[in-house]
Amino acid sequence: MYSTIPTLNSSKLSNNSTVEGQVSQYLFSRREVIPPRNDVLWRIQHGAVRTLTWGEDGTFITLGYWGLGDLIGYPLSRIKPYQIECLTAVEVSIVPAHLWHQDVDAFLSHIQQAEDLLSIVHRKPMSLRLWQFLLWLSEKFGRDIDKGKLIDLNITHQDIAEVLNTTRVTITRLLQQFEEDGAILRHKRRIILRLPKYIN
Repeated sequence: MYSTIPTLNSSKLSNNSTVEGQVSQYLFSRREVIPPRNDVLWRIQHGAVRTLTWGEDGTFITLGYWGLGDLIGYPLSRIKPYQIECLTAVEVSIVPAHLWHQDVDAFLSHIQQAEDLLSIVHRKPMSLRLWQFLLWLSEKFGRDIDKGKLIDLNITHQDIAEVLNTTRVTITRLLQQFEEDGAILRHKRRIILRLPKYIN
């Protein structure tokens, strides 16, 4: 059934992708775009993606960050243009349209996460907005280590700026301030949260 999906190269198939002759799982590289399909959703089995659009001037607008277990796909948005970009190596499985009714919890989770992020983007001042976003990332992609909670996602200052509707320079300055205040640590281009909250 799925082996006829267009725009998907056979090299993208995972080793465990065939069950009774049906392809169900696909592998994508970091920064690769998941092909647009209006008749399927994708469930993330491994890795992280972001959904985004862009304005007439080419400015990117991040719509969401998604990870393990999340449903993503072009049928979930009416925004045009719309793109799903892999932030890491990603493995996804297909959920065909006739099975969508089985994933009510995943749909609710998608809506709730989108609203959480929308709420964060409108927080003021910018230092609070950034800290709330880091907390949100830590809840979704974080893991506990000895020094705090590691956000296990290689996200750039520019990526964060695009989410929070600010400049890369502002994000860099605020992250440096957080680090000086002991609220975060840096570890191999990743961020470790040290405190339950940051007080501006």
